[in-house]
Amino acid sequence: MKKREVPASVKDERLVKKRRNQMIKGAISLFKQKGFHQTTTREIARASGFSIGTLYEYIRKKEDVLYLVCDRIYDEVRDRMEQAIDTTKEDLDGLKLAIDYYFRVVDELQDEVLVMYQEAKSLGKESLPYVLNKELQMVAMFEHILRRCVDNGVFSLTEREIQLFAHNIFVLGQMWGFRRWALKKMYTLDEYIELQTKLLLEGIIKR
Repeated sequence: MKKREVPASVKDERLVKKRRNQMIKGAISLFKQKGFHQTTTREIARASGFSIGTLYEYIRKKEDVLYLVCDRIYDEVRDRMEQAIDTTKEDLDGLKLAIDYYFRVVDELQDEVLVMYQEAKSLGKESLPYVLNKELQMVAMFEHILRRCVDNGVFSLTEREIQLFAHNIFVLGQMWGFRRWALKKMYTLDEYIELQTKLLLEGIIKR
């Protein structure tokens, strides 16, 4: 699915990248506190360290900021996973390591994950499918590992079960981000990973 380009009147690509990085950082903090709809472009400009006029040199509308935020968050999570998860490992240990690393990435980016989970629905029809497709690409990484395990006889799952299982892993990782206000009172991150992994794998291992 083709990436939607956000127009900028500034032609210096390095400056565009720098300013948008500032914008994304400021917007994440505001969206977490107030939500997308309650945050104004003037507030985003102030949090980014420049004027409202400067802001509009790099975007055309407020939704552009949310699109850039979601695009960046998904890219960062996916890139970290691709760098660390060995999709060639075809055993149970490889799957456990992938789950462990993904949950830890969510912990490191929990503010970003919370914003993504709460605000992505506010994207328009031109942007939302692209952003959601990036999430499906990350789910597909777990599908790939699960299929390799099935092919090697580690456990038995149908294709539909593999797809659902991969989504379960993805959502349980996100849950540490958007339910942390409750979960951190009961579990450390290590305890959460250990228990969720046990509950996830218990049923398929027995099969």
